Amino acid sequence: MRDGYSPAWRRFTIVILRPLLYGLLKRDWRGRGNVPRTGGVIIAANHISEADPLALAHFVYESGRYPVYLAKSTLFDVPLLRAVFRGTGQIPVYRDRTDASLALRDAEEALRRGECLMFYPEGSCTRDPDLWPMTGQTGVARMALKTGAAVVPVATWGAQELLPYKKGEATGLRGELKKGFHPFPRKTMKVAAGPPVDLSKYAGEPLTKDILHAATEDIMEQIALLLGGLREAEPPAVRYDHHKVREERRRAAEEGPAGPVPPAAGPGSGA
Repeated sequence: MRDGYSPAWRRFTIVILRPLLYGLLKRDWRGRGNVPRTGGVIIAANHISEADPLALAHFVYESGRYPVYLAKSTLFDVPLLRAVFRGTGQIPVYRDRTDASLALRDAEEALRRGECLMFYPEGSCTRDPDLWPMTGQTGVARMALKTGAAVVPVATWGAQELLPYKKGEATGLRGELKKGFHPFPRKTMKVAAGPPVDLSKYAGEPLTKDILHAATEDIMEQIALLLGGLREAEPPAVRYDHHKVREERRRAAEEGPAGPVPPAAGPGSGA
């Protein structure tokens, strides 16, 4: 066991998954030289399908690094998954912790010992109808600014045709995708990595909400630009905010078609 992982377990996953992915998917890879070969690094990517983690991992491995993902800590309670995750050095995330820095404690330690961590800053598959990146959560920015690790932006495209994400409204481009798993004909996984995001203007600043959101937006902007290059299209000027949309829909449902519902009459109301 080395630094929390087993070299044998990592070799085993490579032997199993590498030929499988070469056979299943075609590749259009760009910018592999932007992935540092050594040292702690954060790979920050867009998320369009439950299939893109494997495509992204393949790209990163062929760029010279073993990918380490963050997974919900509860998954480590499943015996078989626990063996694989622990053996390959995957990182548990404690989502029940109210302190974000504690929730990412093990990830910080992994970065400091030189691991290549895979992050999806959006926190889930995009709900944008046209599959552009949503607004990001601040975990990546927090990790980068606390540890000094480089953030390499990566865009992926094509996994949505292999396995469309089940949730989200069937509008826009999402509405044109066929549900289910579609391995044939072989799909092309387009992946592009850009140079590390320049976060130097935030160095030494306190990790306030405003600083973290600004750094996060810088990261998401670079991911969106890379995706625009893969899609040969212009990213939207305003990113889809899933949390804001959910709140607006909740508020609209409470107000109803006739507007806000007045409070029920009670003692002293005059009713």
